[in-house]
Amino acid sequence: MNDFWETAPPLYRKVVLSGMAFLGVGIICNIVANLANVVWLLFVSLAIIAVGIVAHLFGIGIRAREMRRRLRG
Repeated sequence: MNDFWETAPPLYRKVVLSGMAFLGVGIICNIVANLANVVWLLFVSLAIIAVGIVAHLFGIGIRAREMRRRLRG
């Protein structure tokens, strides 16, 4: 049904899912840090969110590279 996901390389799938996991954990940590007024956890949560965003950007690069290979061959 979702051809985009089914034709994606396994590395892309792993990177995107791990990026989503990092973003989810970072958002939950951020909410907890704001509710409990824990400043150090706030900064840790921002770092975790940044790792998730970088993973997503890396996944976009993997997918773009794969599409260029398919168009050439």
